[in-house]
Amino acid sequence: MVTGGDDMKVQYPGLVEESLPSGNIRYRVRQEGNPRRRIRLTVGPDHPEFIEQYLAARAGKQPQKANPRVSNAIPQSIEWLALKYQDAMDKMVENDLMSPDTKKQRKSMLNRFSAKYGEYALQMPSEKLVEYRDELSDTPGAADNMVKTIRAMYVWAIERGICSVNPATGIGKINRGKGGAKPWTVEDLQNYKDVHPPGTPAHLCLTLFMFTACRISDAIRLGRGNEEMIDGVRALRWQPTKKGSAEVVIPIMPPLYKATRAPKVQGETYLLSEYGRPFKSPEGLRNRFRKWCDDAGLEGLSSHGIRKATGHLLAHEGCTQYQIMTIHGHTQAKTSEVYTQGVERWRLAADAMRKLEGMEW
Repeated sequence: MVTGGDDMKVQYPGLVEESLPSGNIRYRVRQEGNPRRRIRLTVGPDHPEFIEQYLAARAGKQPQKANPRVSNAIPQSIEWLALKYQDAMDKMVENDLMSPDTKKQRKSMLNRFSAKYGEYALQMPSEKLVEYRDELSDTPGAADNMVKTIRAMYVWAIERGICSVNPATGIGKINRGKGGAKPWTVEDLQNYKDVHPPGTPAHLCLTLFMFTACRISDAIRLGRGNEEMIDGVRALRWQPTKKGSAEVVIPIMPPLYKATRAPKVQGETYLLSEYGRPFKSPEGLRNRFRKWCDDAGLEGLSSHGIRKATGHLLAHEGCTQYQIMTIHGHTQAKTSEVYTQGVERWRLAADAMRKLEGMEW
């Protein structure tokens, strides 16, 4: 079929234009290599997403329904690209290729990015992105996450032939960090428990973090449905929401079992909001836990710091990095190595020095 005005005519092999009784026009495309199969398009040749839908149909794929917001955006602009990537992230979550929390964070950042640069052409100069990163330097962690999100969006776009250059490639981090979340000390744990005694939701929350080393995104989901008996031992099994994490299966220690059974109100999850229902999001529990910490005079500490404390305690108790991997859900040894490296070096040094004890001097 040939379409276009007098000045420009473009040929689309396999494109079929059909007139309907209603007077409307329907466009279908014969799959390349299988002409008997005709795939319907949801837009016509004048639509900004027509080319993409046409190419998908020729390849035998059913085009996604056009997003009205994408249609209203300037074609080949940053806003247009960001909206298309957001649609793609929705599908990634549906197919378990991305966590809902990651999607939520990235959508928030891309909306912020689009609010400032949405009308720019999508092939923006890298120096303009560096300038934007530096504008956010008051919150260096957020600035780096913004660049990371934009980089991921362009990787997605390049793979699909939407553009050819990733402006975020090579842009370094400005957050050098201080080792991430601050690990809790034994004194911190005791101060928290003094203010939040057994039987309180705050105590249960601390106990859950301490005896599972779970992330806050998993803590809101864990409950009796995750319990099972393995070789006569009551265990907790769950698949962490963080992409790439391994399944975690650990015994339920007596302190955790006792804490989970202590609350008078029981629900489908161990942790319940003040209304007696599961937390809707990690952010809800994060805010609640921050208040419990403030009540105990523990400013600057977080749930992730408990996870770190657990890793260090396990290492000091003689656990190998591979044992810590199974508890933390890590799939790479180097991730757990941070907890064992110093401890194992000390043990090796101590063993080596003991070999000198019998030496004549």
